[in-house]
Amino acid sequence: MPNKKSAAKRMKTSEKNRLYNRFWTTRCKNAVKKVLEAVENKDTALAEKRLAIAQSVIDKAVVKGVMHGNTGSRRKSMITNRVKTLYTQSA
Repeated sequence: MPNKKSAAKRMKTSEKNRLYNRFWTTRCKNAVKKVLEAVENKDTALAEKRLAIAQSVIDKAVVKGVMHGNTGSRRKSMITNRVKTLYTQSA
């Protein structure tokens, strides 16, 4: 337990931030998993649709400061490359 009033306030703030960050990280992970699931099922149309959603969610997490910019770029690049493999396999 905190001994000072400011420490108590800080605990409240950090708990709110933790829940907010957890919400966005979970949302990002789920979006990425949905893209990879569509790629695994070789459904190009669904993969493209989910890729757009996942990129949007990742960008929002970066803007909100939940995720570092380079991490967001790396994840978007990874899922984009996975979706691209669908087109090279079908050709």
